[in-house]
Amino acid sequence: MAENEKMFPVKIITPDRIFYTGEAEMVEFNSTSGQLGVYKNHIPLTTVLAPGAVIVHEAGGEKIAAVHAGFAEVLPDAVTLLAEIAEWPDEIDTSRAEAAKKRAEERLQAKAADVDLARAEFALRKALTRIDVKAM
Repeated sequence: MAENEKMFPVKIITPDRIFYTGEAEMVEFNSTSGQLGVYKNHIPLTTVLAPGAVIVHEAGGEKIAAVHAGFAEVLPDAVTLLAEIAEWPDEIDTSRAEAAKKRAEERLQAKAADVDLARAEFALRKALTRIDVKAM
């Protein structure tokens, strides 16, 4: 099979911009059901995105981004990620992510009645995603 026959369009869209559009041989991302790797001709699927790295395998290499929540539409010939937030590694402020991680961990350890634990856990996952993607 020729290289271009393996390629399919990938889009990552956020509320404020078209974050990425291009051709990929494979795209990897996290869903609430687990990590997915998608090639051309994948079965149709709609799923909820979880915070994590998105890795787009292009013909010339990989592009890595941090994505925080949203939806993924997988069709046999295209993948679209509708993300709440998407960031390239050079857009991530490591010191800000570390501070957010510390705040979230403190909220989770305090276990105070007025703390929304689900929100604190989500904030921690976002901070860890940013730190991990920046380090890749």
